[in-house]
Amino acid sequence: MTAISATDSPRVGMLEGLRQTATLAWRTLVQIRHNPWELGDFSFQPILFLLLFTYVFGGAISGSTAEYLTFALPGIIVMNLVFVTMYVGLGLNTDLTKGVFDRLRSLPIARWAPLTGRIIADLVKQLWSIVLLLGVGMILGFRIGTNVAAVIAAVALLLFFALAFSWVSVLVGVLAKDPEKVQLFGFTALFPVTFVSNVFVPEETMPGWLQAVVKVNPVTILSDATRGLLVGGPVARPVMGTLIWSVALVAVFAPLAVWGFKRRGT
Repeated sequence: MTAISATDSPRVGMLEGLRQTATLAWRTLVQIRHNPWELGDFSFQPILFLLLFTYVFGGAISGSTAEYLTFALPGIIVMNLVFVTMYVGLGLNTDLTKGVFDRLRSLPIARWAPLTGRIIADLVKQLWSIVLLLGVGMILGFRIGTNVAAVIAAVALLLFFALAFSWVSVLVGVLAKDPEKVQLFGFTALFPVTFVSNVFVPEETMPGWLQAVVKVNPVTILSDATRGLLVGGPVARPVMGTLIWSVALVAVFAPLAVWGFKRRGT
């Protein structure tokens, strides 16, 4: 039987495409049952960052680890969220280089289903990481200063931004020649984005010229929104800023990622 190329595949309806997306997302998630260590980077790495920054730098920055934990935990959740989105591109690139998607292209499948399926599966892992960090943070002394509705809104906002930012990772995954290139991008590009923000320290402590950059950084804006929803403080402006950034990321990177995926298949 001759394989059907991406450009020759029959058009698939939206409902059928969503069903295919759910199937492919489940394919990714079911691998965790056979290899639980796939959740390692979503579990051990964020806890390690939380412990290190709280107990090594917390006293020096805020005077006490408890006070610093209240400030830093929402930011560390955001930082971890941004970093682990790179695993979307890494897993996608691995499937591409191993020929998994060549087999999928021989099926009458929606062109966007493999990409969105990988992203949806990653969102489930992201949810696990967020809940885990909140749980460990509360064991260490973090206390939520708002209500249940605000906490749910914070988690929803974090996942919405993760969904949007994942398209950046997908684009890198379909353009990179091998998984090592995806990892290289993650370290070289995401470190400045996350550290030039108010994740670990308030922007008021930084030089004036750097504050201007930090304030427009989406990581800073999402961190402020998460702090407001979990601890208390301004919410409307940072939430709106996060939503605007999320829509802009999807508008720019989702079409590019689909184009790159089709281009790689030709």
